[in-house]
Amino acid sequence: MTDSTRFSPRAVLRARQAWLVVLALWGVMILRTPDDWHFPDNLNLPIHETGHLVFAWGGDILHVLGGTILQLVFPLAVAITFHRRQDGVGTATGLWWLGQSQVNVARYVADARAQELPLVGGGEHDWSFLLATWDMLDADLAIARAIRLTAALTMVIAIWHGWRTLHLPVRPAEGS
Repeated sequence: MTDSTRFSPRAVLRARQAWLVVLALWGVMILRTPDDWHFPDNLNLPIHETGHLVFAWGGDILHVLGGTILQLVFPLAVAITFHRRQDGVGTATGLWWLGQSQVNVARYVADARAQELPLVGGGEHDWSFLLATWDMLDADLAIARAIRLTAALTMVIAIWHGWRTLHLPVRPAEGS
């Protein structure tokens, strides 16, 4: 029995609508409290730290930037995977996560001069190093504001896309 025969189309639609409402409300809460730790950050942190390992081969800048790169690429890959299945709500979820992750990155960038955030294992602050290297350390707060704006737009686009595609059929995953 597949998921499509286990639940009525109306029940599936209602569940998908409810999920988008949850994401929208959760996004508003996250955007209103951008300096707080939010549940998805428990996923973002290990992905970020893995990014440093994945990009360690590329020299100091790529090694340090690799954490943020993977932290942003991972939810984007989730969105692309669902998009290929023509699952608009799944795509929206990946895009929403990308926006949430951008909020997390903005918090880190905004801390570049203050360096008040606790760092995993101590060490050097990624964004303090990067912005100092690029002679942009005094722009940390402005850059963080721009990233937060991008995050908000990404979340809005995610929810809009999810609602726009609610009634479209979802292509089953390979092997289903």
